Amino acid sequence: MSRKPELTRRKIRVAAGILVDASGRILITDRLRAAAMQDLWEFPGGKLASGESPGSALRRELAEELGIEISSFDHFRNLEHDYPEMRVVIDFYVVKAWQGVPSGMEGQELRWLKPSELSPDLLLPADAPLIEDLQSLQL
Repeated sequence: MSRKPELTRRKIRVAAGILVDASGRILITDRLRAAAMQDLWEFPGGKLASGESPGSALRRELAEELGIEISSFDHFRNLEHDYPEMRVVIDFYVVKAWQGVPSGMEGQELRWLKPSELSPDLLLPADAPLIEDLQSLQL
């Protein structure tokens, strides 16, 4: 009996920021301009460039997407999620200090929500597993 070879998904490394304001609200961005899952929201960030560290990617992506320069960030959690076409490996960071006012530099909408307002049907499937952890933390 022969085994079918397991499908090899392409693997994408991502760094994402969980921006927390002075009121404890968390920033999410819409995906209206994305190719997939346009009706969902996500934590801002993006793919690591070749040879780039997750921290460097986070700084670059938040500058490009939100027009801010982050001052400090703390690693929160690593997560892997399988989509039908790829596996996403995400490093999530809590960001509480930055210069500038976050704005949708790529035309995306931004929302500041209390952790209690986050729900799995609102966020990307790869981001949704963080909700319970974020709601139990003192941000």
